Amino acid sequence: MHYDVFNGDADGIIALLQLRWNEPKANTLVTGGKRDIKLLKQVPQSATSVTVLDISLEKNAEPLASLLSSGASVFYCDHHRSGVIPQHDKCETLIDVSPEICTSLLINRYLGEQYICWAIAAAFGDNLHSVANTMAEANGLDEEQTAFLCELGTLINYNGYGSCLEDLHIAPADLYHQLQPYQNPFELLNNPESPYFRLKSGYENDYRHVDDLQPYADTEFSTVFMLPASIWARRVSGVFGNELANRNPSKAHAVLTMNPSKTDYTVSVRAPLSNRTGADEICCQFPTGGGRKAAAGINALPVEQLDVFVETLNNFYQ
Repeated sequence: MHYDVFNGDADGIIALLQLRWNEPKANTLVTGGKRDIKLLKQVPQSATSVTVLDISLEKNAEPLASLLSSGASVFYCDHHRSGVIPQHDKCETLIDVSPEICTSLLINRYLGEQYICWAIAAAFGDNLHSVANTMAEANGLDEEQTAFLCELGTLINYNGYGSCLEDLHIAPADLYHQLQPYQNPFELLNNPESPYFRLKSGYENDYRHVDDLQPYADTEFSTVFMLPASIWARRVSGVFGNELANRNPSKAHAVLTMNPSKTDYTVSVRAPLSNRTGADEICCQFPTGGGRKAAAGINALPVEQLDVFVETLNNFYQ
């Protein structure tokens, strides 16, 4: 039995779409929301082969070792903190933690750029706007096409955020299936029933709340926003962080969203676009933190550690 394990954001979904368009395969999907990254433990030891996309190897090292020991062959592609990469004859890895790369771009290269427009959408979704715009221009896309791919990547990424699957407009596994018929992403515009229109409507409704937000902390080096324990807030937190980073590329940004328990926050951190490093180092100082150099997060920051976090963020970039 083959298992496809992938992050439920734009990067993970689009990486898998590319692979399965290139090599259709009977599979069982294992995924979740954006922050649900310890996914390999859900794969049974009876698995014969596993593809893993866009989840940290460091956070999945133990179940990966168990799967390899049980005889499964594994293809692992990612751009997050990896820890020690296993050297095993049944483990093929394609890992690059450079700040200007994402999993879908790695798969794009791996497949010889067969689905370049989708790779561009994924890069936009992962806030690699400069990379995505350069790729779009190199491939002859006009401004309207480029703008649509930017919106599409943003919407798919937005859909991955929430404290549970019920917060999401479309469960990631369902969204993967709904996008599969569209090897040409521009064809989504021709079908009013396509997931693009559902996500666009949800995004516009949620984002109306953002205009009322004011910073919790704002210095020369960093800005921190606080969002309430509301579904709309949980859904927009990631894309709002990306927007802030693009709006002021010389500063670090953090968006803290109160979790439903009201005892802790979900945190999204964006390193300055002018210095895309350090987000993972900051977040990993807290027990539920992780991510990559340019963008990282903390799943449950206790409310009593709020000021410690704000100080840590600001001091890192001074």
